[in-house]
Amino acid sequence: MDGGYDEIYMSSCCVWGEEPGSLFRGFTLRNREVCGAKVLDVGCGEGKNAIHFARLGAHVEAFDISELALHNALSAWPDAHLVRWKRCSVNEWVWEPNRFDLIIAYGLLHCLASPDDIFKIVKCMQHATTPGGSNVICAFNSRSQDLHAHPTLHPTLLSHTELSDLYHGWQLDVCTDNDLWETHPHCEHTHCHSLTRIIARKPM
Repeated sequence: MDGGYDEIYMSSCCVWGEEPGSLFRGFTLRNREVCGAKVLDVGCGEGKNAIHFARLGAHVEAFDISELALHNALSAWPDAHLVRWKRCSVNEWVWEPNRFDLIIAYGLLHCLASPDDIFKIVKCMQHATTPGGSNVICAFNSRSQDLHAHPTLHPTLLSHTELSDLYHGWQLDVCTDNDLWETHPHCEHTHCHSLTRIIARKPM
């Protein structure tokens, strides 16, 4: 499901900006040794987070279902070759056990078709994470959503507690429920999403 995001990707390159997600500034401060780490960006969009970690010396793989998003990624970043890009869905990806030190799902989970799909993909991410490795997720939650700028998006919304409970038994370095205000380049409608942000570390 693309939720109409292709329309946004057609309107501008770097729709989501050039800076990595706000979670990663704190993450890289706490985890200085990202050079050489194996990173997977799930539903990478235009790849601003993927390229951030690649520039720090991580071995980064990134995939998205949108051909337009990946086209923008290859156009936007002069060093796009640092990332291994692939077009596929989360259901097509082969989730090898204990493969990645960091797995990112930034804006993906609410685009899945059902709560069961969210539970399944998070379990796949956890399965593919090395002991001591981290998952970073950022997802719309059920508290409050203004979807006027996304008329074709019908998100699957879990509560903040339901999202955080997916990481029961993991160390939660960050677990917040805040509002995100944004304006997309294809329209002038400023809108707000309630957003769960989690950085969780897998037990050793």
